[in-house]
Amino acid sequence: MGNHNCHGRRALATVMSALAAATMLAGCSGGSSSGGDDSGALVFGITADPTQMVPWTATSEQSFQVLSQIYSPLLNTDENSAPVEGLASLPEISDGGRTYTFTLQNGLTFSNGSALDSKDVKYTYEKIMDPASNASSASYLASVASIETPDPKTVVVKLKQPDASFVSGLSLVNAAIVPSDVRVKSLETKPVGSGPYQFKSRTANESITLARNADYYAGTPGAKTLEFRIIPDDQAMVSALRTGAVDLAVFDNPVTAKSATSDNVKTTPVDSLQYHVLQLRADSPVLSNVNTRLAIQCAISRQEVIDSAALGSGDVTGPITSPDYRSDPKAQPCPEQDLDKAKSYLAKAGKPDGFTLDVMTSQGLYSTAVDEAQNVQAQLGKIGIKVNVDTLDSNAYVQKWLAGDFDAAIAQNAGSADPNTMYARYFTTNGTYAKVAGYGSPALDRLFAQGIATTDVAQRKQIYTKISDNLVNNAAWIWLFTPKEYIASNTDVKDLETRTDASLAMLWKASI
Repeated sequence: MGNHNCHGRRALATVMSALAAATMLAGCSGGSSSGGDDSGALVFGITADPTQMVPWTATSEQSFQVLSQIYSPLLNTDENSAPVEGLASLPEISDGGRTYTFTLQNGLTFSNGSALDSKDVKYTYEKIMDPASNASSASYLASVASIETPDPKTVVVKLKQPDASFVSGLSLVNAAIVPSDVRVKSLETKPVGSGPYQFKSRTANESITLARNADYYAGTPGAKTLEFRIIPDDQAMVSALRTGAVDLAVFDNPVTAKSATSDNVKTTPVDSLQYHVLQLRADSPVLSNVNTRLAIQCAISRQEVIDSAALGSGDVTGPITSPDYRSDPKAQPCPEQDLDKAKSYLAKAGKPDGFTLDVMTSQGLYSTAVDEAQNVQAQLGKIGIKVNVDTLDSNAYVQKWLAGDFDAAIAQNAGSADPNTMYARYFTTNGTYAKVAGYGSPALDRLFAQGIATTDVAQRKQIYTKISDNLVNNAAWIWLFTPKEYIASNTDVKDLETRTDASLAMLWKASI
């Protein structure tokens, strides 16, 4: 079945309902109604309700967007995604790259008034390292042997072996510091962090409201209130922007971004390290034969997915999007669609007439997901693979994804400046998401270990090229494209810094 839906739209009734809701929102306080001073409410439109409120549990982009305003990681990143000082200065590294000593800034506090000191850093990292936490960031700390706190301002981390990716992982939101004196269960509904904003209230499937943290260590946040307003439909989001009910939003659809642009709304394109992918679980019986997976790889034109589902907004990609280690997107079996070769792989797999494949996709996490699934469905149909598309709401999709309860899935995953933080959690034996990935090997474990054993970029690139080749030659997943993102903002918004991946790290400086 081909892709006949208008891109990014739902059923007409849903669109009309959402447009009506956006019209009602236009009458609400907030947005550009704050009168142009920095004490008003800044309203950010997001497409799904973020349910993951503990940093190390976060997987959805919407959760990262909210949590990046409530919590602070130990280190920050600059405009090039390189680690810089944050809660702590950049570490002193000794003992041949095995000991990292961090010095915390003076006077750090959490939003509940308690002091943020070395014991909170130790507590957070040990929680992440605890297998019972199932932390998405556990791989960032896989090299840690011990954490010492000789005084309240000093954290000494000793590694089992040198780890070139260690500092990079500490700058990400899902390694942000939580208070040691607040139960994790409590954080799930009332997060307590040291970020620029503090949690104020939540209305399920409608909004999350944050209040300015006057004690934020990096400066005074620009807006008194920051509200994340949930508007699942793109066209409703456009209406909310144009009427002033929403001040900011991020789009991945260039046509939608263009339609949002007006005298009062400007859009800024930014590059992305994220990647869109057809995840294949080699652990699933239907995909256990490598020739079956290679048949899928050869049957798919990645450019067609971009042109059809993403309206041309994206670039064909290989596994690694990290700028210094980027994969050659042509370095794989069938860099272009080859239906004859795909059919020969099916024959080798003993399935010359094709087979049935269940592919899950999401509605609400990002706008191109359903259209990508439908395009893949149409392309695989050309070689006799019947694709059943299971479209799930965002929460149901995330739960099945985390459980590895699928054969194949259309996904948008985060990239990183360091390839180890991108993929060790998926493709190593003890990775947090090893079950989600469904593919691994002792050879990959050895390569990942080698990849962090040196800081030499040229040597590391050779190693990660081998990892990339292993993944595509075995069609572990089918990497499709890196998207473009578009930050839409009301022209009354000032001091907004736009970054790669539409990162909200500097959103705290923005105001109306």
